[in-house]
Amino acid sequence: MAVQPNEGPVQPVEAAGTVGAEELHRGLKERHIQMIAIGGAIGVGLFLGSGAAIQKAGPSLLLSYAVAGVVIFLIMRALGELLLYRPVSGAFATYAEEFVGPWAGFVTAWTYWLMWVVIAMAEITAVGIYVQFWFPSVPQWLPALIALVVLFGVNLIAVGLFGEFEFWFAMIKVVTIIAMILLGLAIIIFGLRKGASFTNLWSHGGFFPKGLDGPFLALQIVMFAFLGVELLGVTAGEAQNPEKTIPSAINKVIYRILLFYIGALAVIMSLVAWDQLSVKTSPFVLVFAKVGIPAAAGIVNFVVLTAALSSCNSGIFSTGRMLYTLAGYRQAPAPLRKVSRQKVPALGMTVSFTVMLLGVVINYLIPAQAFVYITSVATVCGLFVWGMTVFAHLGYRRYVNNGRLPPSGYRLPGAPVTNWFVLAFLTLVLVLLGFSKDTRIALYAAPVWAAIMLVAYIASRSQHLPAAPPLAPEGTYLHASAVNPGTEPTI
Repeated sequence: MAVQPNEGPVQPVEAAGTVGAEELHRGLKERHIQMIAIGGAIGVGLFLGSGAAIQKAGPSLLLSYAVAGVVIFLIMRALGELLLYRPVSGAFATYAEEFVGPWAGFVTAWTYWLMWVVIAMAEITAVGIYVQFWFPSVPQWLPALIALVVLFGVNLIAVGLFGEFEFWFAMIKVVTIIAMILLGLAIIIFGLRKGASFTNLWSHGGFFPKGLDGPFLALQIVMFAFLGVELLGVTAGEAQNPEKTIPSAINKVIYRILLFYIGALAVIMSLVAWDQLSVKTSPFVLVFAKVGIPAAAGIVNFVVLTAALSSCNSGIFSTGRMLYTLAGYRQAPAPLRKVSRQKVPALGMTVSFTVMLLGVVINYLIPAQAFVYITSVATVCGLFVWGMTVFAHLGYRRYVNNGRLPPSGYRLPGAPVTNWFVLAFLTLVLVLLGFSKDTRIALYAAPVWAAIMLVAYIASRSQHLPAAPPLAPEGTYLHASAVNPGTEPTI
């Protein structure tokens, strides 16, 4: 598809990624942003979804996380290069519009909103499952509904506490995983529990107990677990010193993946053999129960419950803001641009909350399948947003090479080969969704969403404000790589 540059003059009012800042309350401190960024990489996909992934792949799940982790790192490097070129709010949609086309910006923005709405549905599903650890007779939909209503009310009334709540929620998640890893290593190394050994990773049917297709079939859950990691780059882009903060934050992604995902799951499957873990219970909780520490199991269940509440809280907060920003670009109904007396986009949050109630209905009708159905839809949304970001990066590099844009000081290594590798991998994950009847529903939902986006874009495009600045004439920028071909900044 040909990339069409924005050649004409750009309207100065709300036209270059500035929509959405002037009326909302800004109270997040630097420590809030940094800890929220770390916490964004740890969610229900790891705490609960890893149980189903383990049953699909066994210990070879570690390979799935390793390969997917490399892909996520490349996506983040592409995003980081774009952010250093032009740090903006709503980065994904802005770059899609600038380097792919106005339609791409519109669809990406709305799909990212949908992704976080569906993630919130997954989080309240997890809340219902976690509460059943203490109260097995409580129907799964009831805690989900209560959690959603309470968090919606908190966001409307006490938005000033959002940053502080999220800081401590994220801190609890990080500390819990690190403590679990250290305690698990102590149990394994000092032989504090019979049967706890690293040999569990290959002695129960081998490293590939489900065959070579196991790691592939687990990729949907693995990629869902990584949803939200892109917030690292976005939040870093709002820092005072993006040239320093963005590379630092993104380069740490790979270490966080190694520690929080691969490290934690390797310890869990060493403490308790993979075939003794359950799909219905968080592996983090079940491991402590099986090693004879029931009190710790209850504590960990409380922690993962707060993690789910935290992510749902973020979903309500952020999706309301997304609709507010879309309305500022006239890509959403104008009333969504209004804010309440508390300086929050109350109507936007209400619309998002109303759609999230569908998650409660799903938990009422099909509680057993609710989590996998919801996460598969969220994964498809994430695959599209990530893919569009990497594709937009190709357009950016094209304009850099012909001197129409300045080069970024932080490049995606191996581009454009790595771009096409990432796009091929994301396509593979999309295809693999069709191999399971539980995840196939996302492929049925995708064309419906595409049709809605097509109709909405055609109906509203004449009113849209551009979000991207005009490009410079060809040859404006003389790059070092043009003088010395092959020159690349250090990684």
